Amino acid sequence: MATQDKNRATAAAILPLVGGAANVSSIAHCMTRLRLGLHDRSLVDDEALKAVPAVMGVVEDDTYQIVLGPGAVARVTPEFERLVAEAGASGPAAPSPAGSPSPDSPAASAKELADRGAAMKAARKAKNATPFKLFLRRIANIFVPLIPALIGCGIIAGLNGLLVNLGWLTSVTPALAAMAAGFMALIAVFVGFNTAKEFGGTPILGGAVAAIIVFPGVANIDAFGQKLSPGQGGVLGALGAAVLAVYVEKWCRRWVPEALDVLVTPTLTVLISGLVTIFGLMYVAGEISTAIGTFADWLLSHGGAGAGFVLGGLFLPLVMLGLHQALIPIHTTLIEQQGYTVLLPILAMAGAGQVGAAVAVYFRLPRNESIRRTIKSALPAGLLGVGEPLIYGVSLPLGRPFVTACVGGAFGGGFIGLFNQLGDKVGSTAIGPSGWALFPLLDGNRGLGTTIAIYAGGLLVGYLTGFLATYFFGFGKDLLAEFDVSREPAASPATATGAPEKEPAGV
Repeated sequence: MATQDKNRATAAAILPLVGGAANVSSIAHCMTRLRLGLHDRSLVDDEALKAVPAVMGVVEDDTYQIVLGPGAVARVTPEFERLVAEAGASGPAAPSPAGSPSPDSPAASAKELADRGAAMKAARKAKNATPFKLFLRRIANIFVPLIPALIGCGIIAGLNGLLVNLGWLTSVTPALAAMAAGFMALIAVFVGFNTAKEFGGTPILGGAVAAIIVFPGVANIDAFGQKLSPGQGGVLGALGAAVLAVYVEKWCRRWVPEALDVLVTPTLTVLISGLVTIFGLMYVAGEISTAIGTFADWLLSHGGAGAGFVLGGLFLPLVMLGLHQALIPIHTTLIEQQGYTVLLPILAMAGAGQVGAAVAVYFRLPRNESIRRTIKSALPAGLLGVGEPLIYGVSLPLGRPFVTACVGGAFGGGFIGLFNQLGDKVGSTAIGPSGWALFPLLDGNRGLGTTIAIYAGGLLVGYLTGFLATYFFGFGKDLLAEFDVSREPAASPATATGAPEKEPAGV
Protein backbone atom coordinates (compact mmCIF):
# COMPACT_ATOMS: atom_id res chain seq x y z
CA MET A 1 0.00 0.00 0.00
CA ALA A 2 2.89 2.30 0.80
CA THR A 3 4.29 1.73 -2.69
CA GLN A 4 0.93 2.56 -4.27
CA ASP A 5 0.71 5.75 -2.21
CA LYS A 6 4.23 6.69 -3.33
CA ASN A 7 3.35 6.16 -7.00
CA ARG A 8 0.15 8.17 -6.65
CA ALA A 9 2.05 10.93 -4.88
CA THR A 10 4.51 11.06 -7.78
CA ALA A 11 1.65 11.24 -10.28
CA ALA A 12 -0.04 13.93 -8.20
CA ALA A 13 3.17 15.96 -8.11
CA ILE A 14 3.61 15.72 -11.88
CA LEU A 15 0.05 16.54 -12.98
CA PRO A 16 -0.14 20.26 -11.99
CA LEU A 17 3.37 20.83 -13.34
CA VAL A 18 2.30 19.80 -16.86
CA GLY A 19 -0.62 22.22 -16.83
CA GLY A 20 -3.23 20.04 -15.13
CA ALA A 21 -5.55 17.37 -16.48
CA ALA A 22 -7.15 19.70 -19.02
CA ASN A 23 -3.77 20.20 -20.69
CA VAL A 24 -3.17 16.44 -21.21
CA SER A 25 -4.35 15.09 -24.56
CA SER A 26 -2.77 11.61 -24.45
CA ILE A 27 -0.96 9.36 -22.00
CA ALA A 28 1.41 6.48 -22.77
CA HIS A 29 4.66 5.07 -21.48
CA CYS A 30 7.64 3.12 -22.76
CA MET A 31 10.36 1.34 -20.79
CA THR A 32 11.52 4.41 -18.89
CA ARG A 33 9.38 7.43 -19.82
CA LEU A 34 5.89 8.75 -19.21
CA ARG A 35 4.91 10.16 -22.63
CA LEU A 36 2.32 12.93 -22.61
CA GLY A 37 0.53 14.69 -25.41
CA LEU A 38 -0.05 18.28 -24.32
CA HIS A 39 -2.37 20.95 -25.65
CA ASP A 40 -0.18 23.85 -24.53
CA ARG A 41 3.52 23.26 -23.97
CA SER A 42 3.94 26.68 -22.35
CA LEU A 43 2.00 25.53 -19.26
CA VAL A 44 4.75 23.05 -18.32
CA ASP A 45 7.15 23.97 -15.52
CA ASP A 46 10.29 22.10 -16.59
CA GLU A 47 12.44 23.07 -13.63
CA ALA A 48 9.82 22.14 -11.05
CA LEU A 49 9.31 18.80 -12.80
CA LYS A 50 13.02 18.03 -12.66
CA ALA A 51 12.93 18.80 -8.95
CA VAL A 52 10.33 16.08 -8.27
CA PRO A 53 12.34 13.33 -6.50
CA ALA A 54 11.13 10.48 -8.75
CA VAL A 55 11.80 12.39 -12.00
CA MET A 56 15.18 11.66 -13.58
CA GLY A 57 14.81 14.15 -16.41
CA VAL A 58 12.55 15.36 -19.20
CA VAL A 59 12.82 14.95 -22.96
CA GLU A 60 10.79 16.93 -25.48
CA ASP A 61 10.09 15.18 -28.76
CA ASP A 62 6.82 14.51 -30.56
CA THR A 63 5.44 14.00 -27.04
CA TYR A 64 6.54 15.47 -23.72
CA GLN A 65 8.50 12.68 -22.03
CA ILE A 66 9.18 12.46 -18.30
CA VAL A 67 11.95 10.01 -17.42
CA LEU A 68 10.95 7.93 -14.39
CA GLY A 69 13.08 4.84 -14.97
CA PRO A 70 12.26 1.17 -15.58
CA GLY A 71 9.66 -0.29 -13.26
CA ALA A 72 8.62 3.06 -11.78
CA VAL A 73 7.06 4.31 -15.01
CA ALA A 74 4.79 1.26 -15.29
CA ARG A 75 3.47 1.96 -11.78
CA VAL A 76 3.17 5.73 -11.96
CA THR A 77 1.40 5.82 -15.34
CA PRO A 78 -1.83 4.09 -14.18
CA GLU A 79 -2.00 6.42 -11.19
CA PHE A 80 -1.49 9.40 -13.49
CA GLU A 81 -4.26 8.14 -15.77
CA ARG A 82 -6.60 7.80 -12.79
CA LEU A 83 -5.88 11.36 -11.65
CA VAL A 84 -6.55 12.72 -15.14
CA ALA A 85 -9.78 10.72 -15.34
CA GLU A 86 -10.87 11.92 -11.91
CA ALA A 87 -10.19 15.52 -12.89
CA GLY A 88 -12.52 14.84 -15.83
CA ALA A 89 -14.64 17.84 -16.57
CA SER A 90 -12.80 20.20 -14.25
CA GLY A 91 -11.20 23.26 -15.80
CA PRO A 92 -7.48 23.53 -16.45
CA ALA A 93 -5.41 23.94 -13.36
CA ALA A 94 -3.63 27.20 -12.97
CA PRO A 95 -0.11 26.76 -14.27
CA SER A 96 2.63 26.83 -11.77
CA PRO A 97 4.76 29.91 -12.07
CA ALA A 98 7.89 29.12 -13.96
CA GLY A 99 10.64 28.70 -11.48
CA SER A 100 13.71 30.81 -11.94
CA PRO A 101 16.30 30.04 -9.31
CA SER A 102 18.60 32.80 -8.25
CA PRO A 103 21.98 32.77 -9.92
CA ASP A 104 23.44 32.30 -6.47
CA SER A 105 21.34 29.21 -5.66
CA PRO A 106 23.01 25.80 -5.45
CA ALA A 107 21.16 24.65 -8.57
CA ALA A 108 22.14 27.61 -10.72
CA SER A 109 24.90 25.96 -12.69
CA ALA A 110 22.93 22.75 -13.18
CA LYS A 111 20.00 24.89 -14.34
CA GLU A 112 22.20 26.57 -16.92
CA LEU A 113 23.17 23.17 -18.27
CA ALA A 114 19.51 22.11 -18.26
CA ASP A 115 18.57 25.25 -20.18
CA ARG A 116 21.21 24.50 -22.78
CA GLY A 117 19.98 20.92 -23.00
CA ALA A 118 16.39 22.13 -23.44
CA ALA A 119 17.43 24.46 -26.26
CA MET A 120 19.30 21.63 -27.97
CA LYS A 121 16.31 19.33 -27.61
CA ALA A 122 14.01 21.95 -29.10
CA ALA A 123 16.34 22.42 -32.07
CA ARG A 124 16.65 18.67 -32.50
CA LYS A 125 12.87 18.28 -32.37
CA ALA A 126 12.47 20.79 -35.19
CA LYS A 127 15.09 19.02 -37.30
CA ASN A 128 13.55 15.62 -36.60
CA ALA A 129 10.07 16.60 -37.80
CA THR A 130 10.74 15.23 -41.30
CA PRO A 131 8.38 12.74 -42.98
CA PHE A 132 10.99 9.97 -42.80
CA LYS A 133 11.69 10.47 -39.09
CA LEU A 134 8.01 10.78 -38.29
CA PHE A 135 7.55 7.46 -40.08
CA LEU A 136 10.31 5.93 -37.95
CA ARG A 137 8.53 7.13 -34.82
CA ARG A 138 5.38 5.37 -35.97
CA ILE A 139 7.40 2.20 -36.45
CA ALA A 140 8.78 2.60 -32.93
CA ASN A 141 5.24 3.06 -31.59
CA ILE A 142 4.39 -0.36 -33.03
CA PHE A 143 7.25 -2.23 -31.37
CA VAL A 144 7.78 -0.38 -28.07
CA PRO A 145 4.58 -1.81 -26.46
CA LEU A 146 5.96 -5.31 -27.15
CA ILE A 147 9.15 -4.76 -25.16
CA PRO A 148 7.83 -5.87 -21.72
CA ALA A 149 6.78 -9.24 -23.17
CA LEU A 150 10.11 -9.59 -24.98
CA ILE A 151 11.95 -8.94 -21.72
CA GLY A 152 9.84 -11.30 -19.65
CA CYS A 153 10.02 -14.12 -22.18
CA GLY A 154 13.73 -13.47 -22.75
CA ILE A 155 14.55 -13.81 -19.05
CA ILE A 156 12.48 -17.00 -18.82
CA ALA A 157 14.33 -18.35 -21.87
CA GLY A 158 17.68 -17.60 -20.21
CA LEU A 159 16.58 -19.25 -16.97
CA ASN A 160 15.33 -22.29 -18.87
CA GLY A 161 18.61 -22.60 -20.76
CA LEU A 162 20.55 -22.46 -17.51
CA LEU A 163 18.37 -25.18 -15.93
CA VAL A 164 18.68 -27.39 -19.02
CA ASN A 165 22.47 -27.07 -19.04
CA LEU A 166 22.63 -27.95 -15.35
CA GLY A 167 20.15 -30.78 -15.69
CA TRP A 168 17.93 -29.33 -12.96
CA LEU A 169 14.11 -29.39 -12.73
CA THR A 170 13.70 -31.50 -15.86
CA SER A 171 9.95 -31.70 -15.31
CA VAL A 172 9.62 -27.92 -15.27
CA THR A 173 11.90 -26.90 -18.17
CA PRO A 174 9.41 -27.92 -20.92
CA ALA A 175 6.85 -25.60 -19.34
CA LEU A 176 9.39 -22.78 -19.16
CA ALA A 177 10.28 -23.38 -22.81
CA ALA A 178 6.61 -23.01 -23.76
CA MET A 179 6.32 -19.78 -21.79
CA ALA A 180 9.45 -18.35 -23.39
CA ALA A 181 8.57 -19.37 -26.96
CA GLY A 182 4.81 -18.76 -26.97
CA PHE A 183 4.98 -15.00 -27.42
CA MET A 184 7.69 -15.17 -30.10
CA ALA A 185 5.64 -17.73 -32.03
CA LEU A 186 2.77 -15.23 -32.26
CA ILE A 187 4.67 -11.94 -32.27
CA ALA A 188 3.59 -11.31 -35.87
CA VAL A 189 -0.04 -11.12 -34.70
CA PHE A 190 0.79 -8.47 -32.10
CA VAL A 191 2.81 -6.49 -34.64
CA GLY A 192 -0.11 -6.59 -37.05
CA PHE A 193 -2.53 -5.44 -34.35
CA ASN A 194 -0.31 -2.51 -33.28
CA THR A 195 0.44 -1.55 -36.89
CA ALA A 196 -3.22 -1.24 -37.82
CA LYS A 197 -3.84 0.76 -34.67
CA GLU A 198 -0.94 3.12 -35.37
CA PHE A 199 -1.89 3.73 -39.01
CA GLY A 200 -5.56 4.38 -38.29
CA GLY A 201 -7.17 1.05 -39.15
CA THR A 202 -9.10 -1.51 -37.14
CA PRO A 203 -6.49 -3.24 -34.93
CA ILE A 204 -8.11 -6.67 -34.93
CA LEU A 205 -8.17 -6.75 -38.75
CA GLY A 206 -4.45 -6.01 -38.81
CA GLY A 207 -3.91 -8.85 -36.34
CA ALA A 208 -6.11 -11.18 -38.41
CA VAL A 209 -4.14 -10.59 -41.60
CA ALA A 210 -0.80 -10.91 -39.79
CA ALA A 211 -1.98 -14.19 -38.23
CA ILE A 212 -1.90 -15.76 -41.68
CA ILE A 213 1.90 -15.57 -41.57
CA VAL A 214 2.19 -17.84 -38.51
CA PHE A 215 -0.68 -20.19 -39.38
CA PRO A 216 0.71 -23.74 -39.80
CA GLY A 217 -1.51 -24.35 -42.84
CA VAL A 218 0.53 -22.02 -45.06
CA ALA A 219 3.00 -24.89 -45.33
CA ASN A 220 0.60 -26.42 -47.89
CA ILE A 221 0.69 -23.36 -50.16
CA ASP A 222 3.04 -22.93 -53.15
CA ALA A 223 4.31 -19.42 -53.91
CA PHE A 224 7.05 -18.56 -56.39
CA GLY A 225 7.61 -22.23 -57.05
CA GLN A 226 8.26 -23.23 -53.43
CA LYS A 227 6.33 -24.16 -50.32
CA LEU A 228 5.78 -21.40 -47.79
CA SER A 229 6.92 -21.88 -44.21
CA PRO A 230 4.89 -20.81 -41.16
CA GLY A 231 6.41 -17.58 -39.89
CA GLN A 232 8.11 -16.79 -43.19
CA GLY A 233 8.57 -13.04 -43.42
CA GLY A 234 8.22 -12.64 -39.64
CA VAL A 235 7.58 -9.23 -38.17
CA LEU A 236 8.47 -7.42 -41.40
CA GLY A 237 5.84 -9.39 -43.28
CA ALA A 238 3.31 -8.71 -40.52
CA LEU A 239 4.13 -5.00 -40.66
CA GLY A 240 3.62 -4.86 -44.42
CA ALA A 241 0.47 -6.98 -44.31
CA ALA A 242 -1.16 -4.81 -41.66
CA VAL A 243 -0.29 -1.56 -43.44
CA LEU A 244 -1.85 -2.99 -46.61
CA ALA A 245 -4.94 -4.01 -44.61
CA VAL A 246 -5.32 -0.45 -43.33
CA TYR A 247 -5.30 1.00 -46.84
CA VAL A 248 -7.74 -1.63 -48.12
CA GLU A 249 -10.04 -0.98 -45.17
CA LYS A 250 -9.96 2.79 -45.68
CA TRP A 251 -10.75 2.31 -49.38
CA CYS A 252 -13.70 0.10 -48.48
CA ARG A 253 -15.00 2.62 -45.96
CA ARG A 254 -15.14 5.24 -48.73
CA TRP A 255 -16.90 3.12 -51.36
CA VAL A 256 -18.95 0.45 -49.61
CA PRO A 257 -22.54 1.51 -48.72
CA GLU A 258 -23.11 1.94 -44.99
CA ALA A 259 -25.75 -0.78 -44.96
CA LEU A 260 -23.21 -3.34 -46.19
CA ASP A 261 -20.13 -1.94 -44.49
CA VAL A 262 -20.19 -4.25 -41.45
CA LEU A 263 -20.20 -7.31 -43.74
CA VAL A 264 -18.25 -6.27 -46.81
CA THR A 265 -15.41 -4.15 -45.40
CA PRO A 266 -13.89 -6.72 -43.00
CA THR A 267 -14.31 -9.48 -45.59
CA LEU A 268 -12.61 -7.59 -48.41
CA THR A 269 -9.90 -6.31 -46.06
CA VAL A 270 -8.88 -9.79 -44.93
CA LEU A 271 -9.39 -11.35 -48.38
CA ILE A 272 -7.41 -8.85 -50.46
CA SER A 273 -4.66 -8.26 -47.90
CA GLY A 274 -4.46 -11.98 -47.14
CA LEU A 275 -4.00 -12.99 -50.78
CA VAL A 276 -1.30 -10.35 -51.29
CA THR A 277 0.40 -11.48 -48.09
CA ILE A 278 0.40 -15.17 -49.04
CA PHE A 279 1.40 -14.78 -52.67
CA GLY A 280 3.77 -11.84 -52.32
CA LEU A 281 4.63 -10.31 -48.97
CA MET A 282 5.59 -13.52 -47.16
CA TYR A 283 8.16 -14.38 -49.81
CA VAL A 284 9.56 -10.85 -50.17
CA ALA A 285 9.67 -10.16 -46.43
CA GLY A 286 11.22 -13.58 -45.86
CA GLU A 287 14.04 -12.75 -48.25
CA ILE A 288 14.58 -9.38 -46.56
CA SER A 289 14.59 -10.95 -43.09
CA THR A 290 17.11 -13.56 -44.17
CA ALA A 291 19.29 -10.85 -45.70
CA ILE A 292 19.22 -8.86 -42.44
CA GLY A 293 20.39 -11.86 -40.43
CA THR A 294 23.04 -12.76 -42.97
CA PHE A 295 24.35 -9.20 -43.12
CA ALA A 296 24.51 -8.85 -39.33
CA ASP A 297 26.51 -12.09 -39.09
CA TRP A 298 28.78 -11.06 -41.95
CA LEU A 299 29.31 -7.56 -40.56
CA LEU A 300 30.52 -8.76 -37.17
CA SER A 301 32.39 -11.84 -38.38
CA HIS A 302 34.35 -9.79 -40.94
CA GLY A 303 34.20 -6.24 -39.60
CA GLY A 304 34.67 -7.28 -35.99
CA ALA A 305 36.26 -4.57 -33.89
CA GLY A 306 35.91 -1.96 -36.64
CA ALA A 307 32.19 -2.55 -37.06
CA GLY A 308 31.68 -2.56 -33.28
CA PHE A 309 33.72 0.65 -32.97
CA VAL A 310 31.53 2.45 -35.54
CA LEU A 311 28.23 1.12 -34.17
CA GLY A 312 29.10 1.87 -30.53
CA GLY A 313 30.43 5.32 -31.36
CA LEU A 314 27.58 6.46 -33.57
CA PHE A 315 24.65 5.21 -31.54
CA LEU A 316 24.25 8.33 -29.38
CA PRO A 317 24.29 10.65 -32.42
CA LEU A 318 21.70 8.34 -34.03
CA VAL A 319 19.54 8.81 -30.94
CA MET A 320 19.95 12.57 -31.19
CA LEU A 321 18.81 12.43 -34.84
CA GLY A 322 15.92 10.08 -34.10
CA LEU A 323 17.30 7.44 -36.48
CA HIS A 324 17.82 4.77 -33.82
CA GLN A 325 14.15 3.83 -34.14
CA ALA A 326 14.90 2.20 -37.47
CA LEU A 327 16.88 -0.45 -35.57
CA ILE A 328 13.89 -1.73 -33.58
CA PRO A 329 12.41 -3.98 -36.30
CA ILE A 330 15.95 -5.16 -37.14
CA HIS A 331 16.53 -6.21 -33.52
CA THR A 332 13.15 -7.96 -33.46
CA THR A 333 13.88 -9.76 -36.72
CA LEU A 334 17.22 -11.02 -35.40
CA ILE A 335 15.61 -12.22 -32.15
CA GLU A 336 12.92 -14.00 -34.16
CA GLN A 337 15.49 -15.67 -36.42
CA GLN A 338 18.44 -16.41 -34.16
CA GLY A 339 17.00 -16.18 -30.65
CA TYR A 340 18.98 -13.01 -29.85
CA THR A 341 20.20 -9.79 -31.41
CA VAL A 342 23.97 -9.37 -31.64
CA LEU A 343 23.63 -5.64 -32.26
CA LEU A 344 22.12 -4.54 -28.94
CA PRO A 345 25.08 -5.39 -26.64
CA ILE A 346 27.34 -3.39 -28.95
CA LEU A 347 24.99 -0.41 -29.04
CA ALA A 348 24.64 -0.60 -25.24
CA MET A 349 28.29 0.39 -24.98
CA ALA A 350 27.23 3.95 -25.85
CA GLY A 351 25.69 4.13 -22.39
CA ALA A 352 28.92 2.86 -20.83
CA GLY A 353 30.86 5.67 -22.49
CA GLN A 354 28.28 8.12 -21.16
CA VAL A 355 28.75 6.86 -17.60
CA GLY A 356 32.53 7.10 -17.83
CA ALA A 357 32.28 10.61 -19.23
CA ALA A 358 29.94 11.69 -16.43
CA VAL A 359 32.35 10.40 -13.77
CA ALA A 360 35.15 12.37 -15.43
CA VAL A 361 33.02 15.52 -15.42
CA TYR A 362 32.41 14.94 -11.71
CA PHE A 363 36.15 14.96 -11.00
CA ARG A 364 37.01 17.75 -13.43
CA LEU A 365 34.52 20.15 -11.82
CA PRO A 366 35.32 19.77 -8.10
CA ARG A 367 34.01 23.23 -7.19
CA ASN A 368 30.67 22.96 -8.99
CA GLU A 369 28.52 21.21 -6.41
CA SER A 370 25.29 21.60 -8.39
CA ILE A 371 26.55 19.67 -11.43
CA ARG A 372 28.21 17.10 -9.17
CA ARG A 373 24.87 16.57 -7.41
CA THR A 374 23.16 16.11 -10.78
CA ILE A 375 25.71 13.46 -11.74
CA LYS A 376 25.44 11.63 -8.41
CA SER A 377 21.67 11.47 -8.67
CA ALA A 378 21.66 10.37 -12.33
CA LEU A 379 24.58 7.92 -12.22
CA PRO A 380 22.68 4.91 -10.76
CA ALA A 381 20.10 5.20 -13.54
CA GLY A 382 22.93 5.51 -16.09
CA LEU A 383 24.51 2.29 -14.85
CA LEU A 384 21.17 0.57 -15.41
CA GLY A 385 20.99 1.87 -18.97
CA VAL A 386 18.79 4.95 -18.46
CA GLY A 387 21.05 7.56 -19.98
CA GLU A 388 18.76 10.53 -20.63
CA PRO A 389 19.48 12.40 -17.37
CA LEU A 390 23.24 12.25 -17.99
CA ILE A 391 22.93 13.05 -21.70
CA TYR A 392 20.57 16.02 -21.45
CA GLY A 393 21.63 17.20 -18.02
CA VAL A 394 25.41 16.94 -18.32
CA SER A 395 27.32 15.81 -21.41
CA LEU A 396 25.29 17.20 -24.32
CA PRO A 397 24.99 20.76 -22.97
CA LEU A 398 28.73 20.78 -22.17
CA GLY A 399 29.50 19.81 -25.76
CA ARG A 400 32.91 18.17 -25.85
CA PRO A 401 32.13 15.60 -23.10
CA PHE A 402 29.34 14.28 -25.33
CA VAL A 403 31.90 13.58 -28.05
CA THR A 404 34.29 11.89 -25.64
CA ALA A 405 31.38 9.81 -24.31
CA CYS A 406 30.86 8.59 -27.88
CA VAL A 407 34.55 7.67 -27.98
CA GLY A 408 34.03 5.52 -24.88
CA GLY A 409 31.06 3.83 -26.55
CA ALA A 410 33.15 3.21 -29.67
CA PHE A 411 35.92 1.42 -27.78
CA GLY A 412 33.42 -0.62 -25.78
CA GLY A 413 31.63 -1.61 -28.99
CA GLY A 414 34.94 -2.44 -30.63
CA PHE A 415 35.80 -4.77 -27.73
CA ILE A 416 32.60 -6.78 -28.14
CA GLY A 417 32.89 -6.66 -31.92
CA LEU A 418 36.36 -8.16 -31.72
CA PHE A 419 35.08 -11.18 -29.82
CA ASN A 420 32.27 -11.58 -32.33
CA GLN A 421 34.91 -11.71 -35.06
CA LEU A 422 36.76 -14.36 -33.07
CA GLY A 423 33.61 -16.47 -32.95
CA ASP A 424 32.24 -15.55 -29.51
CA LYS A 425 28.81 -14.09 -30.20
CA VAL A 426 27.24 -11.88 -27.54
CA GLY A 427 23.53 -11.24 -27.97
CA SER A 428 20.41 -10.11 -26.13
CA THR A 429 17.18 -12.08 -26.12
CA ALA A 430 15.11 -8.89 -25.85
CA ILE A 431 15.31 -5.18 -26.58
CA GLY A 432 14.84 -2.26 -24.21
CA PRO A 433 17.23 -2.74 -21.28
CA SER A 434 20.85 -1.66 -21.42
CA GLY A 435 23.80 -1.32 -19.07
CA TRP A 436 23.71 -3.64 -16.07
CA ALA A 437 20.02 -4.35 -16.71
CA LEU A 438 21.01 -6.30 -19.84
CA PHE A 439 22.86 -9.04 -17.92
CA PRO A 440 19.77 -11.24 -17.33
CA LEU A 441 18.97 -11.15 -21.06
CA LEU A 442 22.40 -12.10 -22.42
CA ASP A 443 22.81 -15.12 -24.68
CA GLY A 444 25.46 -16.35 -27.08
CA ASN A 445 27.10 -19.35 -28.66
CA ARG A 446 29.86 -20.03 -26.11
CA GLY A 447 28.02 -20.51 -22.84
CA LEU A 448 26.52 -18.01 -20.44
CA GLY A 449 29.70 -17.47 -18.41
CA THR A 450 31.75 -16.50 -21.47
CA THR A 451 28.96 -14.25 -22.79
CA ILE A 452 28.63 -12.41 -19.48
CA ALA A 453 32.40 -11.99 -19.19
CA ILE A 454 32.69 -10.47 -22.68
CA TYR A 455 29.79 -8.07 -22.09
CA ALA A 456 31.19 -7.05 -18.69
CA GLY A 457 34.58 -6.48 -20.32
CA GLY A 458 32.94 -4.24 -22.91
CA LEU A 459 31.27 -2.19 -20.18
CA LEU A 460 34.58 -1.76 -18.35
CA VAL A 461 36.31 -0.68 -21.55
CA GLY A 462 33.50 1.80 -22.25
CA TYR A 463 33.60 3.18 -18.70
CA LEU A 464 37.38 3.53 -18.68
CA THR A 465 37.75 4.99 -22.18
CA GLY A 466 34.86 7.42 -21.66
CA PHE A 467 36.44 8.55 -18.39
CA LEU A 468 39.96 8.98 -19.76
CA ALA A 469 38.87 10.66 -22.99
CA THR A 470 36.68 13.12 -21.08
CA TYR A 471 39.13 13.75 -18.25
CA PHE A 472 42.05 14.58 -20.56
CA PHE A 473 40.31 15.88 -23.70
CA GLY A 474 36.76 16.81 -22.66
CA PHE A 475 37.48 20.28 -21.26
CA GLY A 476 39.20 23.29 -22.68
CA LYS A 477 40.41 26.17 -20.52
CA ASP A 478 37.34 28.25 -21.33
CA LEU A 479 34.93 25.49 -20.35
CA LEU A 480 36.76 24.87 -17.08
CA ALA A 481 36.81 28.57 -16.27
CA GLU A 482 33.10 28.77 -17.00
CA PHE A 483 31.91 25.78 -14.99
CA ASP A 484 34.53 24.90 -12.37
CA VAL A 485 33.21 27.49 -9.95
CA SER A 486 31.29 27.21 -6.70
CA ARG A 487 27.58 27.94 -6.76
CA GLU A 488 26.94 27.25 -3.09
CA PRO A 489 25.27 30.15 -1.24
CA ALA A 490 27.11 31.34 1.79
CA ALA A 491 26.50 34.10 4.30
CA SER A 492 30.00 35.45 4.10
CA PRO A 493 31.48 37.58 6.88
CA ALA A 494 31.99 40.35 4.40
CA THR A 495 28.29 40.44 3.65
CA ALA A 496 27.42 40.43 7.34
CA THR A 497 29.60 43.47 8.06
CA GLY A 498 28.26 45.41 5.12
CA ALA A 499 31.30 45.00 2.88
CA PRO A 500 30.45 44.61 -0.79
CA GLU A 501 29.80 40.96 -1.71
CA LYS A 502 32.03 39.51 -4.39
CA GLU A 503 30.20 38.92 -7.64
CA PRO A 504 30.06 35.16 -8.41
CA ALA A 505 31.66 33.97 -11.61
CA GLY A 506 28.91 34.09 -14.20
CA VAL A 507 28.17 31.74 -17.02
